[in-house]
Amino acid sequence: MKKPIINTFLILFLGASLMTFTSCREDKTTEDKIEEVGDEIDEGVEEVGDEIDDHTDDN
Repeated sequence: MKKPIINTFLILFLGASLMTFTSCREDKTTEDKIEEVGDEIDEGVEEVGDEIDDHTDDN
C-alpha cells in the first residue's frame, strides 16, 4: 500500500523539478552571448587599468 503512494509522490516531485528547471532557463542567441562576453572583457580591462593607475600613483 505504501509503495504505490511513495512512487506517485516521487514521480510528481521529479516532474515538478524538471518543469521548474526547464522553464527558468532564458533562451539566448549566440549574438547575445557574444555581447555579454565582450562586455565582461571590457569590464575586466577597465579594472586592470584602474589597478595599474592606482599602483603607479602610489609610486
